[in-house]
Amino acid sequence: MPNVQDLDLEISDWTAVRTGDGSFTLDRAVLGGRYHSMFGALTESRHVYMEHGMRSVQSDRMDLLEVGFGTGLNALLALQEAERVRVNVNHLAIEPRPVPEVLWSSLAHTAAVGAPDMEASYKQMMRAAAGENHRISGYFNFRSVLEPVQELVAKEAFDLVFHDAFAPGIQPGMWTLEVFRTLFRAMRPGAQLVTFCSKGEVRRTMMAAGFRVDRLPGPPGKNEMLKAHKAR
Repeated sequence: MPNVQDLDLEISDWTAVRTGDGSFTLDRAVLGGRYHSMFGALTESRHVYMEHGMRSVQSDRMDLLEVGFGTGLNALLALQEAERVRVNVNHLAIEPRPVPEVLWSSLAHTAAVGAPDMEASYKQMMRAAAGENHRISGYFNFRSVLEPVQELVAKEAFDLVFHDAFAPGIQPGMWTLEVFRTLFRAMRPGAQLVTFCSKGEVRRTMMAAGFRVDRLPGPPGKNEMLKAHKAR
């Protein structure tokens, strides 16, 4: 399997492919690496990051950290959810390797989520200059950074974390004790972290960093996912 150094975005290596629910993802078939589940990109994101993430935070405001911004699907869903329930969201996305526009624009994410009226907002997030705050809507503030998560210095700043790096077999450096200790420090007491990953080694590493970790039913194609909690 490739490691993180192999995942630089040479445009010609990546292809938009339709997943099982009709939504699209980017696939690098020759060398490995895929941004979402082939069983359903949209279904996976909704199940992991909306159903077991945003919808479990009971508050009228939320500071959200996304580790692995990728094609922007999770952020688009977070914007849609913020508008739906009228919760104020400050979204910080960490993405050292932004996806080129020629790739993300081929995925038709706004059509997939049933929100073609959010196309301008989606493009605003995807084109946002790193480090700048962008008021996407009355309920959603967005900022992205290019620095790796290992350089995150925030302390007790976030209520929810989307951990959506490439899988451990492809990007092992994103699933280390150092990373989870960094995220634990950055989260407020009572905050939650959700990820598609369900590996036992990852669960044990999260626990070693201080989290309580639950196994939850996974999206189609996966038996389980993980949800980590920082004690109040």
